[in-house]
Amino acid sequence: MSSIVNPKFTNKLKFNNKNQTSFFSDVRKKVDLYFLEKAISKKANGAMWVKASIFICGFFLLYALIISNLFAPSTMLLFAVLLGIFSAFIGFNICHDAIHGALSSNSKINKFFSTLFHFIGANPYVWNITHNVVHHTYTNIAGHDEDLEIAPGLIRLSHDEKLTRAHRYQHWYAFPLYSLASLSWIFRKDFKKFFQDKVGEHPNPKHPKIEYFNLFFFKFLYYFLFLILPILLTDITWWQGLIGFIALHFAQGLVMGLVFQLAHVVEGTEFPTPNVEGNIEDAWAEHQMRTTANFSLNSKIAAFLLGGLNQQVEHHLFPKICHIHYPAISDIVKETAHLYKLPYLENPTFLIAMKSHINMLKKYSVA
Repeated sequence: MSSIVNPKFTNKLKFNNKNQTSFFSDVRKKVDLYFLEKAISKKANGAMWVKASIFICGFFLLYALIISNLFAPSTMLLFAVLLGIFSAFIGFNICHDAIHGALSSNSKINKFFSTLFHFIGANPYVWNITHNVVHHTYTNIAGHDEDLEIAPGLIRLSHDEKLTRAHRYQHWYAFPLYSLASLSWIFRKDFKKFFQDKVGEHPNPKHPKIEYFNLFFFKFLYYFLFLILPILLTDITWWQGLIGFIALHFAQGLVMGLVFQLAHVVEGTEFPTPNVEGNIEDAWAEHQMRTTANFSLNSKIAAFLLGGLNQQVEHHLFPKICHIHYPAISDIVKETAHLYKLPYLENPTFLIAMKSHINMLKKYSVA
């Protein structure tokens, strides 16, 4: 990754572009006018609550089937894989919006649904810091956006990073590594991010005492519910339970890893470097347009399953708008971007986006 020239801009990274400061103001006015004319809320609508109910019910049904002890181990393994996939969908569709404050105008409702994050193995408080604050501010800036550090030393996404012999094969081994993302998250990532002094170059805040309790209590509750309890309540052996737990997280990690990478690490996205004064030569919104990409915009399946993460451009500009509205405002964002001669990056299908990501991995696998 690019070295940080001047660490003094740790939490003072500035986005400057005097020629394009009006883009975000303009697109925000147009989007606000859309909701005003339609007389609808920017938060979840009926369709969103139906979708949320489907994912929540599916998640708990699969868990109940696993611990019911009514099925053969092979069938339970299939349920575990499906549970991992549903875990990712709950994170995408419900928790992501709730933690951004996009699900409801009532903060208590957002808080309630954000707690579902604990039951897919992640910590909502840590996610708020690493994602809402750091990633959304310093998108694709090496040394600041830790989402770029997929597997330090193993995945290379910059010509400034040291090249090793292994990197020539990274477009092959990257995807198995993505499968490990969820296991790393539940056993390592949240603890590491919570206790380190900085996230990227952003100082970690002083954590409230209750968050220390929440971190350890809900982690161990998760380990108990999804690893220990199925072994205690069913006839499977400990090693079969462990295989099921790992399979759950391989599925969850692969789905999460693929979706997140297709939004920021595809052809056309930029990885800007701050100048010696710690500045990025773009206003914040223009920076988002250059570092973020959409995919599968016309796919109703992607819209239903991915919680708006296939429309990262709209999400990065309007993270407090529920993702259910992103398809409706995408034309507004695209037209305004073109008006200001800004890129609106998109891949028409999932497979094309996947190919573009693989091309990026190949690009940085050589000197």
